[in-house]
Parts: sequence; C-alpha cells; structure tokens
Amino acid sequence: MQISKETYERRRARLKSDLGSGLLLFLGNDEAPMNYADNTYRYRQDSTFLYFFGLDYAGLAAVIDIDEDREIVFGNDLTIDDIVWTGAMPSLKDNCAAVSIADSRPMAGLKSYLDKARSKGQTIRFLPPYRGDHHVWLWELLGIEPKSQADMASFEFIKAVVDQRNHKDDEELRQIEEAVDLSTRMHLAAYGMVRPGLHEAEVAAVVEQVCCSRPGCMLAFPTIATVQGQVLHNHGFIHELREGDIFLLDAGAENAAHYAGDLSSAMPVGERFTDRQAAVYEIHLRSFRAAVDKLKPGVPFREAHIAAATEIARGMKELGLMKGDPAEAAEAGAYALFFPCGLGHMMGLDVHDMENLGEQYVGYADGMQKSTQFGFKSLRLARPLEPGFVFTVEPGIYFIPELMDRWQAEHRFEDFICYDRLGPWRSFTGLRNELNYVITPDGARQLGTIKKPMTIEEVYEKKTHPLPLPVREGSV
Repeated sequence: MQISKETYERRRARLKSDLGSGLLLFLGNDEAPMNYADNTYRYRQDSTFLYFFGLDYAGLAAVIDIDEDREIVFGNDLTIDDIVWTGAMPSLKDNCAAVSIADSRPMAGLKSYLDKARSKGQTIRFLPPYRGDHHVWLWELLGIEPKSQADMASFEFIKAVVDQRNHKDDEELRQIEEAVDLSTRMHLAAYGMVRPGLHEAEVAAVVEQVCCSRPGCMLAFPTIATVQGQVLHNHGFIHELREGDIFLLDAGAENAAHYAGDLSSAMPVGERFTDRQAAVYEIHLRSFRAAVDKLKPGVPFREAHIAAATEIARGMKELGLMKGDPAEAAEAGAYALFFPCGLGHMMGLDVHDMENLGEQYVGYADGMQKSTQFGFKSLRLARPLEPGFVFTVEPGIYFIPELMDRWQAEHRFEDFICYDRLGPWRSFTGLRNELNYVITPDGARQLGTIKKPMTIEEVYEKKTHPLPLPVREGSV
C-alpha cells in the first residue's frame, strides 16, 4: 500500500463535507480487450476511483451515500474458475478493510441500491464517462442514454474532485518524484545511445525498458521518440537517425502507485548541434527560463505561457523570421506559428491530470474561459497557481511547413511574420524540453532528484558517455 488508509479516509471525508448531501457514484474500470475478450490491454484503474478508494483491480464500483452516511464498495470475490487463471487473491472484504471501507457487497446489489435511492428522491451524482463500457453501464444503472450523460454529470461533483486532486500533499509528492526520477532515467538512456545509424524504434525500446523493468511501473503515455519533431505527437518509430538530425524524446513513467512523470528532451543525433540548431536551442532555453521565472502562488499560468511565447518571438525576430514587438506578437497569437501548443498541464495520477473531467474545470478558474484561437486554445492550464499544484513546463519551437503554407495563404499576422524568409527553415523540424514543478508557499520547486540535461553543454556531456549499441539480428 503506497498511500496510507488514513489518507483515503480523509479524502472521502472531505468530499462528503464539500458536497453535503446526495449519493456519489464511482465506476471502476474493467478489463479492455484488444482484439478478443481474453486478450486485454494492460489494466489501468480509473484515477478518481484510485484517489478515493485505492483499489487497483477490475470489477468494482463504489458509492458514497452522504445522506445515509455509508461508503460501500461493490464487487465479486473470485470463483474457483477465476483462481485457476489468476491465482488466489485477497477477498473483497479484506481489500476494502485495507482502505478503511467496512461495507462491501456483491456487484449484483449496485442497481437495486441505486434504484432505492432514486425512489427516495436522492440526488445521484456521477462524473462524466470517458469509456464506452461506462456509457453502457450508466445507461443500465440510471437509464440515462449515452448521448445525454456528459451533460447530466454533476458539476458540483467534478469541482469537488478537482479541488482536492489539484492540490498534492507530501505523500503524493513523494510518489510523483519517484515517477519523475524514473522518467529522468529513461531520458538519460536516450542521451547515451542516440547516434547516426540507429532507428527510432531501437531508442524507444531501450527507453521503455528502463521504465517497464521496474516492478509495478508502466508508461505514463505512449512514447514519442522521433527525428520528425515538428509532428507534435509522433508515435511511429519508423525513421533512421542520421547525422544532422535533432532527436526529440517525450517519455514518462507511471510508478507502482500510478503517479506520473512527464519529460521531454531534444538532442543532436551526431556529436554536436549545427550552428543553426544551437541558435534555436538557446532561444528555446531562454523561453523556458522566462516561463519558470513566473512560477509562484497567485500568478496565472497564462502569464508564464506568454513569457515563453514572447521570448520565442524575440528569438525568431533575431533570426529574421519575425518582426515587430515580441510582446505584442505573443499577446496577438502570432508566436503560435512556431509554438502552436500550450506551455504545460497539471500532472498527478494522470499525466494530464483529470483531463477526463474537463480542462475548463482543472486548468481554468471560475470566470475564466478557454480561448478558441489557434495556439491559445491548446493551453490546458491558465489559472492562478496555488501551493500544491503540480504541472509541467514545456515550451517548444517547431517549423511545420503545412502550417506555414496555411497561414501565408490566409495572410495571417503579416505585421509580425516574415513569410519570405521561412523557406530555408522548412526542414528544420522541431525541439522541446520539459520539466515538472510544484508550487510552494513562496515560489516553485523542480521535482525530481536526478538532473536531466538542459543546457547545450549538459547535453554534450551526456552524449560523451554512450551506452552499448543494441544487439541487432545477424550481428556478431
């Protein structure tokens, strides 16, 4: 048990206090088949179910009946047919006792319990479903058609969960730092092996081995390991690494308690960056530092995003690719030609923490609205920062030919962008770096105890200590 049972007690008690009345329904995740029923994806429990109940296996649901002052987990014990395949496991009652739940019942009793609550006029609150089987389950339990479920999810329930999970305590921070350290080891493996002649798949395999060889650990998200860094989410692993390429790695680990780390790195495939690559990398580092300088309680994360965007616009102006006032270019959104995504996102039990509950609730305070403008609309976190917030900082610089062509054809931001100078840069690809931070009472602290290279000198130093090449089929 990585989180104490007293912690689960406190979390549920606060949720009951915050909501005051009604019945809260929690649906755990079931196994998900890949191509037939018995061939499943690796199991992952719903994060909110984990947060409040800590039970990390399939076939469960729970209710917190505030009106009746009951906390109940519904599930079934293994049959002998199950045990033949899975081995013996603790009973539902014993598992529940480990997280301070005294009332456990067979799954068959869930619908009748909810039917009785509805007959008494109780308010039944549920969170927006994100899995197809949950849509069907809610339809069976509550008679709400899938197309209506998102609209009928409880806003009060969402806000109460977000308000708790957004603030990490010391117990959670220890888990997150463990995940961040393992994520850093994944990246260090890449720095040590990336060189011309390898393939993206070979690097990805070694990076993922670092994570998956740790008991109970898994990837926090699909690895991005590519020399085509202008494609923001490139999972193909199909390219050969060549001299002069930039290799971009975006990879993170989820520890045994399911807390995530999320890091990005950019490195030369050869021994050194080219002069042009080094110039862009230094502009990127300036943007990263400008963003970090803004991190403290009360400062909206949008200001950190704007600080990074301003520095990128300033750098692009130095390269002759932009013009005008960099701060004005940032506020107008012209920067997004080179930085089309948001600066960062919340992180915790989900690598994009609680994104299933809605970015508007997680990353934006009451009264704030997400922008619909290209660039700004991808900013997942904008709200004023508070102690205990854990998030990523990840500016990037990308040269996307299709985006250049579209904006030029639409005459966008011609007061800021020098379209006639972009031609030689179309093949540059892209780069980014990412680190994880927690807001403290008086500032911010970088998470993790192992240093990830950031400066060009640090990148070169790690590349001078290469790991052995992977053994290839047919090699001697």
